[in-house]
Amino acid sequence: MKQMEENELSVIKEDVMKALEEVYDLEIGFDIVSLGLVYGVDIQDGKDVRIKMTLTTPMCPLAGLMTEDARRKVSEIEGIGDVKIELTFDPPWTPEMASDDVRKILGM
Repeated sequence: MKQMEENELSVIKEDVMKALEEVYDLEIGFDIVSLGLVYGVDIQDGKDVRIKMTLTTPMCPLAGLMTEDARRKVSEIEGIGDVKIELTFDPPWTPEMASDDVRKILGM
């Protein structure tokens, strides 16, 4: 039974990450997962989602837009309950956190 619950949570977490891949930092033009802005996803009670993420800079003018877009896209997943997003700047984002593909395209 416990293994099945872990598998179900794994599938839900995978769905959440796929949804977050559809959220873009419009200033840079890449999704927040590829940029390394998602620090963690926690599934509680099998349906409530807590996302810990950052931004490329604390002064990002699109902060509200990106976090709301992330919350909305994850909320649209069937069976998802409450979605909360925690913004953190610890550790601060650095370009090294982005995927290899993003760093290559940006010439880093």
